[in-house]
Amino acid sequence: MPLLLTGQEFRRDLERDGALALFVPLEGGAETRLMRRLRAVGYKAYLTSAKGLGDPEAYLLKLHEQHVPHLGRRMSTEGKPEGKSVGHVPKVMPMLGPLLEGKSPILLWLLEGQVLSSSELSAISNLPKREPRLKIVVEMGGARALRWESLGKLVESR
Repeated sequence: MPLLLTGQEFRRDLERDGALALFVPLEGGAETRLMRRLRAVGYKAYLTSAKGLGDPEAYLLKLHEQHVPHLGRRMSTEGKPEGKSVGHVPKVMPMLGPLLEGKSPILLWLLEGQVLSSSELSAISNLPKREPRLKIVVEMGGARALRWESLGKLVESR
């Protein structure tokens, strides 16, 4: 298992492709070792779930609005909506905002990537082309042995 000791091949593939789909054994452990190896060579890592990601580019890299939950409209006695929804929609910093400062490479590790649609996976695989320091690993589910492939190739084969 030299891969788990050094992670060199994984790192080479990640830097070449920019975004990888990772299939890990369900007992876990291998992905943590890989992330630790990448942190050791200077990557700033951010681990999050893919659930609730929304528009990946806006959520991760752009200043965006965060809408409050819909609370309904006030109804008049005739059953017609009365007045407009009132409120302020705040602007929210991008999730990777603090990591984008500086020159060190950035690793975004997304858990539960199997819930993402093909279009979301395609958008995520294109993010490293827009921000060259950003590298993305998406855990796509379980496998008997640790394996990975380019996220772009996975999207094309779907």
